[in-house]
Amino acid sequence: MINHKLIEGLSEQFTQLLQGQPDLPGQAMLQEQVRSLLQSTFARMDLVTREEFDAQQAVLARTRDRLEQLEQQLSVLEKQLNKTD
Repeated sequence: MINHKLIEGLSEQFTQLLQGQPDLPGQAMLQEQVRSLLQSTFARMDLVTREEFDAQQAVLARTRDRLEQLEQQLSVLEKQLNKTD
């Protein structure tokens, strides 16, 4: 799930952009529509948080290390098997 702080930050940047034009009619409604658009867009995307990404990256690194260990063990066993033949 996307962090609501990101949506708030983007909405705030958009608000700051519009503050240079305070006389725009419907500015508040436009800001709310932009916020809704951002929320719905991010909800449709398959996004993960940085914490989730880092956790999966750590799992992948451990898995890769374990795979390398198993490949080495397999290589040793294959050599032992070939010596007995």
